[in-house]
Amino acid sequence: MSRILRRAALASGVALAVVGASVAVSMPANAATTYSAFVFSNGSTQPTIYSFINSATSTLDMTMYELEDTTAVNDLIARESAGVTVRVVLDGQHTSADASAYSKLKAAGVGVVYSSTSNFVYTHQKTITVDDSKSLILSGNLTSQYYSTGRDYGVFDSDAADVAAIVTVFDADYKKSSVTASDADNLLWSPNTSQTRLLSIINGATTTLDVEELEFSDTAVVNAIVARAKAGVTVRVVVETPASYSSEIAKVKAAGGTVVGYSSSTGTYIHAKAIVADYGLSTAAVEVGSMNLSSNSLSNNRELGIILNNTSVEKVVETQFKSDYANGTAA
Repeated sequence: MSRILRRAALASGVALAVVGASVAVSMPANAATTYSAFVFSNGSTQPTIYSFINSATSTLDMTMYELEDTTAVNDLIARESAGVTVRVVLDGQHTSADASAYSKLKAAGVGVVYSSTSNFVYTHQKTITVDDSKSLILSGNLTSQYYSTGRDYGVFDSDAADVAAIVTVFDADYKKSSVTASDADNLLWSPNTSQTRLLSIINGATTTLDVEELEFSDTAVVNAIVARAKAGVTVRVVVETPASYSSEIAKVKAAGGTVVGYSSSTGTYIHAKAIVADYGLSTAAVEVGSMNLSSNSLSNNRELGIILNNTSVEKVVETQFKSDYANGTAA
């Protein structure tokens, strides 16, 4: 479907959730084959991501907070050389970290820009869309020096309304213009709806709630997690550097939840941002995205995540979560 047709679908109100509107807790029924997920490789490369980049035949849009992976940069350049229209938005606050990628892409004729620093504090989103037909929503950056230890997830999304919404926002952010971001069928955006949508999955948990996060400080989200624990839901949290969130962790534990952490400078680094509620039930839901559980991330940054009722995606995230929870240190 062309960008024009996709934008027409958005304008006609196909499965859209307008910013500021209430967000439904229930998720739409979608074919399981529309979505898939993976855990970042703990090697030196990310072949799943490279394959996706190289699958582009007509267009490729990338929004990336940090782009310091030479292979990914070279793949983008190769796609441009092959006649694909490649456009990249890099974070305007990370001009030093992203300078090498920016220079190489610019020199190769790739459309690359730094994001607006007046519209958002950080453009922390990590998303790739190929051929206006499939998007990859990531919790991790393309930063190769962190691949060997970082815990991150990626979700492929072929839902037409979701992809159209992502393309529309990318077009605006690329031009540094304002846009009303649509949640479409499954998305959550910062600023705007991310906190409300995260609260929907947390408040909807009836039996179990598993949370894996780099940051753990947003008061409304933490309080909602605490409330679920008090209500008898089995709450488990995996967090990086527990000492940074001692008061929040104390609340979760006092309510009956359990928390484990990672803080080694050489071991696993929990960079993930993921939630699984009611795993194994028909009402189970999973969230993966770029947004941390911090007020700045939810209210001031450009972020993107996805919430799904999809057993295959739930299984990928929950399986890795269980391993990380088992290997963490009790906080």
